[in-house]
Amino acid sequence: MSNGGSLAACATERAALARAARIARFSRSARSPSPIVSTIQDRYCIIGAGPSGLATAHEFKRAGIAFDVFERHGDVGGIWDMENPGTPMYDSAHFISSRTQSAFDDFPMPNEYADYPSRARILEYLRAYAEHDGIRAHISFNTAVKRASPIDGGWDIELASGEHRQYRGVVCAVGNNWHPVEATYPGHFDGEMYHSSSYKYAASLAGKRVLIVGGGNSGCDIACDAAPIARETLISFRRGYHFLPKHLFGVPTDAFFRSGPHLPAWLAQPLLTLLLRVLVGDLRRYTLPKPDHKVLESHPIVNSQLLHYLSHGDVRAVPDVRELDGNRVTFVDGSSADVDVIIFATGFRSAIPCLDADVFSPERGGRQLYLNVFPEQPALYVIGLFETDGSLFPVVSKQAALVASFIVAHRNGSERAAWFDRQRSGPRPDVSGGIKYLSSQRHAFYVQYDEYVHRLEKLLKRMAPDRGAA
Repeated sequence: MSNGGSLAACATERAALARAARIARFSRSARSPSPIVSTIQDRYCIIGAGPSGLATAHEFKRAGIAFDVFERHGDVGGIWDMENPGTPMYDSAHFISSRTQSAFDDFPMPNEYADYPSRARILEYLRAYAEHDGIRAHISFNTAVKRASPIDGGWDIELASGEHRQYRGVVCAVGNNWHPVEATYPGHFDGEMYHSSSYKYAASLAGKRVLIVGGGNSGCDIACDAAPIARETLISFRRGYHFLPKHLFGVPTDAFFRSGPHLPAWLAQPLLTLLLRVLVGDLRRYTLPKPDHKVLESHPIVNSQLLHYLSHGDVRAVPDVRELDGNRVTFVDGSSADVDVIIFATGFRSAIPCLDADVFSPERGGRQLYLNVFPEQPALYVIGLFETDGSLFPVVSKQAALVASFIVAHRNGSERAAWFDRQRSGPRPDVSGGIKYLSSQRHAFYVQYDEYVHRLEKLLKRMAPDRGAA
């Protein structure tokens, strides 16, 4: 479907139709970045043109903040562009949050999109978002940032070309799924073995004996890809997870839970546990391990299809791997299997490579950041470095809006800026929503969606009078 067709449903106003027509006329040959002078006194650098960088550019433009975006790839979209080198995206990927809960603020997804849009639809949506208010003209494509370093009064940005440019501040919007966590096991393996970030198409698994190591959402998706075409499909779980169906009573699960009043964690957890017991049942009947944590204490698996394949014998769940020997894999329970391909769906580590460790180090976790956005280093902002039990796009919209409000308030010498500085220097707010998350690398930046959005919206309301006042 064309961009014009896909955006016609974004709004009922005629302006949306005109916007769609402009997007449809846009050609790749016209995508050239605007020129940037070498020294800029009151301008901000945004690193990355994925969802977080686009949301930041949108809010900065709305607030009248001058900015440039640097993107190492040749187009916008971040991980959702399968042509972007290093992306973990695979052809069959879909959003695990639903359409109505997953849009940027002020830019709804088209009504014609499915409940859970495909990766192609999301990429289409991101490119339309970059077009609709002229963000693309601010982006320098094929331009990587090698290092961002604080200097007196601002930041020095060193590009991969060796060129240096100076900015008032810098926004790191580099994403959270670019640096694979590699798994190692004793022994050697004679077949194919790679991280899930290198997996792209189901056809590559046809006729093979496939083992997926890791029971997260990507691992479960890949197992479902393999089930109809692989000779055999195994999925290895180190621990048990809670599985959420994609629909409840005919409504997308996230939309169902957010259609009523917000419930505190102490009430929501037992109610959801009871509901899953009724709707999903005991996961051990699928040969899955029993979860070792309460529901919501780790990222839930939003996948109804895997349980279908497990119940039909097209996928078999196995324990964690103990050792490798040729094509034979032995598991911790002593069982073994011969496999041709091992795919490690073992997740990603957070990293911002352009920052020195003494400036900001993701390895030290989210406590370095006020509300997962504001490090102690002046004029440095981080957008999109979090995990949550909801959609990313609405959250990064609010993160970016808060940064824009903060910058404008400081520029105006507003009392609100001083008030916000006092808040930042105080204790870090608890954004867990009362949930005791698992102690793991993945949960170092985890926030409970409703609690986190509530805090961002509350701060935005306090800072709102300065928005757009640049």
